[in-house]
Amino acid sequence: MVAALFGWLVSFGWRRVPRLALALPAQKAGLLAACTAAMLYALLAGFAVPAQRTLYMLMVAALAMLSGRIVAPSRTLLLGLLVVLLIDPWAVLAAGFWLSFGAVGALLYVGSAKIGRGRGWRERLGAWGGVQWAATLASLPVLLLVFQQFSLVSPLANAVAIPVISFIVTPLALLGALVPWWPIAAVAHLAMDWLMLFLDWCATWPVWQAPAPPLWAAVAAGLGVALCLLPRGMPGRAIGLFLLAPALFWPVDRPAPGEAWITVLDVGQGLASVVRTRDHTLIYDPGPLYSAESDAGQRVVVPYLRRLGINRVDLLMVTHRDSDHAGGSASVQSALTVDAIRSSVPEIPGEPCLAGQGWNWDGVLFEVLHPVAEQATARQKTNHHSCVLRVTAGDKRMLLTSDIEAADEAALLARYPGQLAADVLLVPHHGSRTSSTPAFLDAVAPASAVIPVGYRNRFGHPKSEVLERYAAREIPLWRTDRDGAVEIRLAVGGLALSGWRAQYRRYWQGE
Repeated sequence: MVAALFGWLVSFGWRRVPRLALALPAQKAGLLAACTAAMLYALLAGFAVPAQRTLYMLMVAALAMLSGRIVAPSRTLLLGLLVVLLIDPWAVLAAGFWLSFGAVGALLYVGSAKIGRGRGWRERLGAWGGVQWAATLASLPVLLLVFQQFSLVSPLANAVAIPVISFIVTPLALLGALVPWWPIAAVAHLAMDWLMLFLDWCATWPVWQAPAPPLWAAVAAGLGVALCLLPRGMPGRAIGLFLLAPALFWPVDRPAPGEAWITVLDVGQGLASVVRTRDHTLIYDPGPLYSAESDAGQRVVVPYLRRLGINRVDLLMVTHRDSDHAGGSASVQSALTVDAIRSSVPEIPGEPCLAGQGWNWDGVLFEVLHPVAEQATARQKTNHHSCVLRVTAGDKRMLLTSDIEAADEAALLARYPGQLAADVLLVPHHGSRTSSTPAFLDAVAPASAVIPVGYRNRFGHPKSEVLERYAAREIPLWRTDRDGAVEIRLAVGGLALSGWRAQYRRYWQGE
């Protein structure tokens, strides 16, 4: 839009100077000005990857026009695609790559972007609606595959926001930067305020959410989009709806009654895990805080649950105050519906997690073993307040221990003598030397253990002496820094563990 504006202004003025028009045609001067303005604007905007793609496509289109040849729009799009891939081959891994080229390709495919000058306002309005319909439908397979959701009101929001931003807000803002006259900026600000009120209203509309479809279903949906966008009267359009159905209504993979699926997510140095039964979901710690703008809840936990088609969490358990365990709490609560919260952090609203609490979901028993009520109110190191949870599915158990230390392990041994045996152990405190005492490991005697740990973390976890204790007892160790997310499936008479990186050995691979 910036390129078109500056190109038109230069071309308009160029035609009115005969010497300039004789030296260089006004159309070519406008194209060169447009490319220059686009380059400067992209640099001003930070030269992010989406801005680069737009700039490269614009450059290819301008070169095609400057060549004096009649180049088909589809060929221009493909040349732009080639330039983007030559400069950045890994762009194919970004959702923005598929969304941007898919939307432009859909517009060229339906041809509804060409609004004839002789049409009436109704025809123009219908053509503009066709543009939004084509762009929205073209983005649907990518949005379902990558984000597992799409907005039902996005065509209406785009139909209003794009012209307001393109033809009112941005031109006035640029003009205000050049001409220091306050009414220009005031009008731009007023238009933006009204637009945000409208978009806030649009944000209240429902969003379609579904589990991540397999790749074949997304490809089939792409073919379905191509059929749905065929001109009216063309046979086969209805088949497109059937091809869209698998991606829109892909079933959720859930445990059987009496089974528990526990996933220890790879969140770096911290802990985030999800426990699922047939009809319930529990988050055992939402992960670490990475920065003021980023945390594991936003980056890992919420995308993981949405990929599974889960939008409601029955219980969020925040084991203790440390930011590597509780940092993602706010993001999880803002993005998902959380029915209940239990924690050892008084500032977090909800019930305290205390030893003796227990419940049964879909035939799976959940028990809180630590801390006791007296300890929960005592002033001591936050690790000692860690909520310890035992999950029992049939005859299989997993003990989730958060950051308990040697004193807490001793207290558990005294409180539950001979009752701590478990098939899988979440290694206490990321393998710190202050935990995993020999007596505790002998009492739990796990068949496998999982260490939630960050690659080359600054604490040096897990410690070598702790690893030696597990090795001496021939306990197989799974590590999130090596194996990625670790999934544990507890069932009657069955136990299975798997690591993400063993199934998907290349980072560009996925389901």
